[in-house]
Amino acid sequence: MMDDTTDFERADARKKGAVPVPGAIMPHLDRCALLLDIDGTLIDLAPTPEAIHVPRELPEHLAQLLKLTSGALALVSGRMVSNIDTIFAPLKLPAVGGHGAEMRLRPDSDVSAASVLPMDKHLKARFIAIANADPGILVEDKGYSVALHYRLAPSMQRYIYDAVAAIRADLPEAPIEVLPGKCVCEIKHSGFTKASGVLELMTREPFKGRRPFFIGDDVTDETVFAIMPELDGLAFSVGRRAKGVAGHFDAPSDVREFLTHLLDDERDAALP
Repeated sequence: MMDDTTDFERADARKKGAVPVPGAIMPHLDRCALLLDIDGTLIDLAPTPEAIHVPRELPEHLAQLLKLTSGALALVSGRMVSNIDTIFAPLKLPAVGGHGAEMRLRPDSDVSAASVLPMDKHLKARFIAIANADPGILVEDKGYSVALHYRLAPSMQRYIYDAVAAIRADLPEAPIEVLPGKCVCEIKHSGFTKASGVLELMTREPFKGRRPFFIGDDVTDETVFAIMPELDGLAFSVGRRAKGVAGHFDAPSDVREFLTHLLDDERDAALP
């Protein structure tokens, strides 16, 4: 659930189990931009990236919110846009993918890439080779980055980070950045982040001029938390009380419930 603060008011008290809803944006979905992380925020984490479960009603709710915001809803993820499309198929949504490496402004528009080069293939191969140490380490090659998932081999966390540090020490000038996450170590080309992607997104229609409302859960989302004040936006973390956020949700199920209440209140407001 979210924190109770002076900036918030509870949705219709007559609704049993209603979650606290930001009064500042509830009546004004036509003036806000909903920016949502996926893994650990909209969807519960799973042992592998492919094993996630998308609740049946979630794509429908996202499609409805996309319409209510006149297209100003975007998924902001470390996943590439093509992978996001696979997860929510046949629904396509605006998205910032690959930690800011890609962007799609509208469901029917092309995906544009950030002006950075993919990671050097020989360097990437060295990071991928770390997975040879244990069959429980899973590799996810995203082009601009490579992720080493160790949820199936949690005892390998220290080994992975030590191995990554050794490679970086061997190539101190390599333009790379390490992103620690929940049972994952991701190494990406430097020069872009989720925050850089969101900043670019908010200069484009239909997001331009709207108040961003961002929900994320992981360390990689902290760059977006940090820029919300300069965009007059609000940020909320999931599963933990992150620094600088306006409040938090306990779990992805609470985020999904919150989105449901956004839709319910919008329907109630439309009633005569």
